[in-house]
Amino acid sequence: MSRLLAAARRYPLVAATIVLGLVGIGLALCGLADSLVWLFGGFGLFVAAISAVGMVKQLRRGSFGVDLLAITAIVATVLVGEYVATLLIVLMLTGGAALEDFAVNRAKRELNALLDRAPQNAHRIPSGGDQADVEDVPATDVQAGDLLLVRPAEIVPVDGVLESASAAFDESSLTGESLPVERNAGDAILSGSINGQAAATIRATATAANSQYQQIVALVEEASASKAPVVRLADRYAVPFTAVALAVAGLAWLLTGDPLRFAEVLVVATPCPLLISAPIAFMGGMSRAARNGIIVKGGGVLESLSTARTAVFDKTGTLTHGTPTIARVLPAAGFDADEVLALAASAEQYSSHVLAASVIAAAKARDLDLTATDTASEVPAHGVVATLDGREIAVGKFSYIAGMAPDAAQARLDGGELAIYVAVDGRFAGSIVASDRLRDNARQTIADLGALGIHNTVMLTGDARPTAEHIAGLVGIDNVQADCLPVDKVNAVRAITQRPVIMVGDGVNDAPVLAVADVGVAMGARGATAASESADVVILIDDISRTARAVAIGKDTIRIALQSIWLGIALSLVLMGLAAFGLIPATIGALLQELVDLATILNALRAIGGRRDAALAAEVKTPHPEPETVLAG
Repeated sequence: MSRLLAAARRYPLVAATIVLGLVGIGLALCGLADSLVWLFGGFGLFVAAISAVGMVKQLRRGSFGVDLLAITAIVATVLVGEYVATLLIVLMLTGGAALEDFAVNRAKRELNALLDRAPQNAHRIPSGGDQADVEDVPATDVQAGDLLLVRPAEIVPVDGVLESASAAFDESSLTGESLPVERNAGDAILSGSINGQAAATIRATATAANSQYQQIVALVEEASASKAPVVRLADRYAVPFTAVALAVAGLAWLLTGDPLRFAEVLVVATPCPLLISAPIAFMGGMSRAARNGIIVKGGGVLESLSTARTAVFDKTGTLTHGTPTIARVLPAAGFDADEVLALAASAEQYSSHVLAASVIAAAKARDLDLTATDTASEVPAHGVVATLDGREIAVGKFSYIAGMAPDAAQARLDGGELAIYVAVDGRFAGSIVASDRLRDNARQTIADLGALGIHNTVMLTGDARPTAEHIAGLVGIDNVQADCLPVDKVNAVRAITQRPVIMVGDGVNDAPVLAVADVGVAMGARGATAASESADVVILIDDISRTARAVAIGKDTIRIALQSIWLGIALSLVLMGLAAFGLIPATIGALLQELVDLATILNALRAIGGRRDAALAAEVKTPHPEPETVLAG
C-alpha cells in the first residue's frame, strides 16, 4: 500500500485518471452513464489545458511540442462524444512519464549501480593498534596515511596501497574485467574494488573525494544529467509526423464529412514513440558503455561517435604503454655515461614529461646520486633547464639542445627509438636513447575502427618524423604530423575536414586537443585529471581497444533509437490509414496505440546490449604480432 501511495504522489495525474476510470465504471453499472460526459470529458479537457501550457513553454525554448497531437485528440474525442477514448488518451499521455521513468531506470541500471555502490564507510586501524582495535568511520573521514581493514566481500573505500602480503580484488565496476585480480604487497588498490575471501589491510593514499571511485561517480552524474541530444533526435521527426497525422485526419473528415473520423485518426497518431523510445535507447547505450568501463558524457556524444569519420591518436601512453625504458647512454667526448645520466636525471626531477621518470629510474638503478637543483624550469614540448652546483644543465629535443650547444650531434637510432640530448654550460654532453612497447592491440584497434567506417586515421606527436612514421606504419595509421607542439595539435584537429573527429589521448598535455575535437577520449584516466575533465568519453582502463568498443556502442545505440522511432511511426501510419477508413473505433484505437508504445519501448531497451556484448566478447580477435619496442616520448 505504501508503494501505491508513493506512486500516486509522484504521478498524481495518472492516479487521478485511474481513480476516475474506476468511478466511471461504477457509475455505468449504476445506470448513470450519462454523467461520464462531464466526468471524463471535463477531466480530459483539464489535462489537455495543462499539456497545452507545457507545450507552449517547450515552443518558447525552441523545441517543437509533439504533445499537440495528443491534445488535439483529447479535444476531438470530447467533441464527438467518445469519452472512454478520451480517458484512454489521457491515461496514455499522463502515464507516459511513469512508463518512461520505469524504462529509463531499467536502461540506466549499470549507471545507477555505479552510483549505488559508492563506498560509505571504512574500518580504520588506530596508529599502533591491530585489527582488534578497528573503528568504523565514514569514508569521508579517512585521510592519506590511515591504515584500513577491508573485510571479505567489502568495497575498498579509498585509493590505497596493499599492506597485506597478497589479496584478490574484483575490479569489474572499474574496468569491466569480470575475473578477480591478484594483488601483492605494495600494489596500488583502487577504491570501488571488492575484496575477495580474505580480510586485507591497505594504507590510504588519498581521501575519498580524491579517490578513483568518487571521480567515476562524478563522471556518471555528469553523463546522466545530459538530455539535450535526445530532444534533438526526436525533434527531427516531430514536425513532419505531426503534419502528416493532421493531414490524414483532416482529409478523412473532408472526404467522409464525419468529424468522428478526424478523432479516430488522431487517437492512433500519438507521439509516444518520439517522446519515450529515443531517451530510453540513449540511456541504455550509456549504461552499456559504463558496463564496458567507458563513461560517456551524454547522448550527443554517442551520436557523434556513431557518425565519426576521423580518429586522431596521441602516441605516448595511447598507442604505446607510456612507460619507456632507457636503452643506452651515448656520452660525448669528455663525459662518461654515468655522468650524463646522473646530470640528466638531476635536471629532470621536477619535469612532468613521461621520459623524466624513466631517466630518473635508470639513474637510480645504477645507484647514481642525484643532485638537488638550485633552479629548474621546463620549456613545454622542448625540454628542461636546471642549475646544478653552478653549472647549467639542459635536457631535451635535439633542436632545442643544438640551439644551446652548436657541437651537438644526433644519435643513430633503430626504428622506433627516441633520443633526448644533454648539454652542460653550452657544451654537448651526450644523448640518452629510450624505447617503449607498442600496445598489443593497437594495430587491431585501428583495423576495427576501419571496419566501423572510420578510415581516416591520424597520429599527432612531438617526436621526429622518422620515428613517428615508423610507429604509424606498425599500427596502420594513414597520416602523421610530427614535431608537434600542443598548439600544433589543436590546430591540426581544427583543420581536419572529415568530421566528426575523435581524438584519443591520455595525459594532461592532451587536454586542449581533447577539448577541441568533436569527441575527446581520455584513455586510462585516473582521478580528476585535466584530460578526463576535457574529454567527452573517459575510458577507465589503459585499453585502447575500448575506443573501437565505444564507437560500436554509439552506432548500435543510434541504430536502435532510430529503429524504435521508425517502428512507432510506421505502426501509427498503418493504424491511421485503417482509422481513416472507419475500421478502428476510437476506443479500440487508443488501446492499440498503447501496444505501439509498448513495442517501441521494448525495442529501445535493446540498446542495453547485454547479448551484444557477450557476442563481442566471444568474437575477440587475435592481435596482430607486433614488435616488443617502439618509441617513447
